[in-house]
Amino acid sequence: MLTDLSPLIAATTQWLTRAYPAGGGALDGALSEAQARQAVTVAAWLRYPTPMDAALVGVAGPGGSARLDWITGCDEDPAPDEYAWRTWVDEVVASWAACLLADPELAHSGVAALTDSPHTAVAPVAFRRLLAPDESDRRAAALLRHPDLLAPVATLHHAGLLDMLKPGQPLTV
Repeated sequence: MLTDLSPLIAATTQWLTRAYPAGGGALDGALSEAQARQAVTVAAWLRYPTPMDAALVGVAGPGGSARLDWITGCDEDPAPDEYAWRTWVDEVVASWAACLLADPELAHSGVAALTDSPHTAVAPVAFRRLLAPDESDRRAAALLRHPDLLAPVATLHHAGLLDMLKPGQPLTV
């Protein structure tokens, strides 16, 4: 049984970086992907806080990218070779990651909520590109961090993220 969220994190990161691509060359693409991956990782760890939650989403599946594709204007049927990874995209995680990327204060709250998480107990984790992007990071992820462009995705599950991050709230969904 899969208790690792890496397929979900990889697919949701790929969806975000395709929906909101970097503007420059390979370095900008890598910087943008790093920021997206950090936001998606925080969102996934908040959404699936325990190994059991991760195992259950591994069995049931996260839902796929169909609604996200439609909302962002990519309502074409994916090519057969792209269909498989798109089934691992998690709409709630993508929405929460968009919220974290667009709102630095919310990103700090999200990372702080992971302090006692089983996901961070194994090794120290830093989310510098999410929490303190430098000028290169901001330039590379101009679309990925633009609140107006992210709004259609971020607003989908924004209220759920805010509820999750209320002080004293246990990490359960």
